[in-house]
Amino acid sequence: MRPVMNAVVEAGVKKRLGGLPAVAEILRRLDVAEIVDELCPVRADASLTHGQVVEVLIANRLTSPMPLQRVGDWAEAWAVEEVFGTEAVLLNDDRLARTLDAIAPHLAEISGTVAATAIHEFGIDVAKIHWDMTSMSVSGAYPDAEQDPAFPQIKHGHPKDRRFDLKQIQAGLGVTGDGGIPVFSKVFDGGAAEVSQVVDTMKALKQIAGPRRFLMVADSKLVSWANVTALCAAGVDFTAPLPAARVEDGFYAGLDLDTARVVEHIPLRAENIPPDKRDVYRVLEDTVTLAGPRKKDKPVTLRRVLVHSTGNAAGQQQAREKRLAKAAAELDKLAAGAGGRYYNTGEKIAARAGVIAKTRRVAKVLHTAIGTHPDTGKPTFTWSFDTEAVAAEAAADGWYALVTPLPDPAGPAPRTAEQVLLDYKGQSGVERRYSDFKGPLAVTPIFVHKNNRVAALIQVICLALLVFCLIERQVRAALGGDGKMAGLYPDNRRVAPTARMIMYHLSTLDLHIGNILDPPTVLFARGIHVHLLELLGIQTIQPRWPEP
Repeated sequence: MRPVMNAVVEAGVKKRLGGLPAVAEILRRLDVAEIVDELCPVRADASLTHGQVVEVLIANRLTSPMPLQRVGDWAEAWAVEEVFGTEAVLLNDDRLARTLDAIAPHLAEISGTVAATAIHEFGIDVAKIHWDMTSMSVSGAYPDAEQDPAFPQIKHGHPKDRRFDLKQIQAGLGVTGDGGIPVFSKVFDGGAAEVSQVVDTMKALKQIAGPRRFLMVADSKLVSWANVTALCAAGVDFTAPLPAARVEDGFYAGLDLDTARVVEHIPLRAENIPPDKRDVYRVLEDTVTLAGPRKKDKPVTLRRVLVHSTGNAAGQQQAREKRLAKAAAELDKLAAGAGGRYYNTGEKIAARAGVIAKTRRVAKVLHTAIGTHPDTGKPTFTWSFDTEAVAAEAAADGWYALVTPLPDPAGPAPRTAEQVLLDYKGQSGVERRYSDFKGPLAVTPIFVHKNNRVAALIQVICLALLVFCLIERQVRAALGGDGKMAGLYPDNRRVAPTARMIMYHLSTLDLHIGNILDPPTVLFARGIHVHLLELLGIQTIQPRWPEP
């Protein structure tokens, strides 16, 4: 006897809703469509404006990132028309390309205006901005002759993902210390040197900050004579790590750790670690002088904060032990093979020893000797590590330096060395945003054939990142207190919600679309859906719970 199956026919259709309402609400508050349409108007009889297309592209990036194709199919399956009023059939590849072409000449104006709106609308503090650049690999040949010289060029550079076989383009982000909000973004040539972008970026960030003095935090690429001179002349505070090449040999080994002050700092990742197992930070301070490239250039003196981290020290010690062990094994093998088939001359032995020293980074502590065997006349090889040099390296473990301008005697009270360190520790916020940039938003690899469209698409994704971060900020602000909530993880522990986790939970929302007498309703599966939408200030959705 065949089993009997019961079929239920439900009137209406069901579409994916996910986080579209949250995205639409943030975009409305940012006036993204209006800003784009004012800068890039269309004909009066056009079915879609460029602003509407940009909003849909941002929503696509935040809910279902994929290469820029079949966006119309995505919009058909998702409630794009119901939330944004944009028909899926209009979102063909040609229409998307026309929008990218239209906004490409106005990327700076769009980015700056939207950022200014975000700062005002959400009350973002821009007193401290972290700056960094990253690279995105691009699939395709992109011949130089076929690229528009008015836009960032796609070319080979120094890729962060180590894909030296691919050309790249770069993006820079300015992320606030207040919530890690990317209020500045810009697209750069694939071969642009980061050190050369600091001054122009500083000027742009200064405009964002307005009349108030702000702090620019960056990596060691900021520290050049030209950059720090320009920043000091502009009255911009900055903090950046001093490159190792600007610290004389043996300096860190001569520092007295006992005289350094302990910094009361507990990283978020260490909150649940016993106090005796946590990293300890200590600080000293002095000054350092940077000379200009020419004799007539006036040297600039900076305040230098010397930081010691027990965690860094332990990691460097472990890494050195591994390097020495691997080098020792390879050097022993070379000594055993000296005078044999492959290493039958002193020149070959010396060449191999040099490769080992460079590869394992032991040249400064390695002593070698090449001789001749008294009986056979064949070359011999002996080696040893300089124990004093190894000890000197170990004494420098855990130390690094930060530089910042000297205090202005007529200005406010200077930041303490401890505050300088804590400001720099916030640099991890921009790294986290790059992780979001290349993770949930799937910025790379990029499949767009014109460099102006590549630049435009990256700027759109930067706007998507801004929306992504504002969703996180909005939920945390609505929670109040410690900004934590339960229900995000199966064990129900209280955590600070991230945008990635918020969008993950909202992704299971569906929209039921009935007839004219049955308005669209949201199918909630869990109570956390309602809670998240309430935290985001979205209360206009008519809910419906699925039948048990």
